Amino acid sequence: MTPFPIDQDGKAQAEHFAVVQTKRTDRKRYPEGCISLVASGEEALAGENPDAGLFAALLYGPSVSSESQRIYFLVRWLGAARARRS
Repeated sequence: MTPFPIDQDGKAQAEHFAVVQTKRTDRKRYPEGCISLVASGEEALAGENPDAGLFAALLYGPSVSSESQRIYFLVRWLGAARARRS
């Protein structure tokens, strides 16, 4: 079971590779404003710059939060953030 809601119809939400701008890599969800969607995992890793707070990730979404913000749920980190947590 996933720790976030899954769209069973698969029309509104999907997995996306992205570069996430954040100082905290321990969160499970991120607002749309700090996410840059990219076409592939390789492109996400190429855009990663931990010194600038940019981390490659696989995300699921978008979903609408209770505050009416569009958010993405973290599926997994791809690069430096994953290495930090290991």
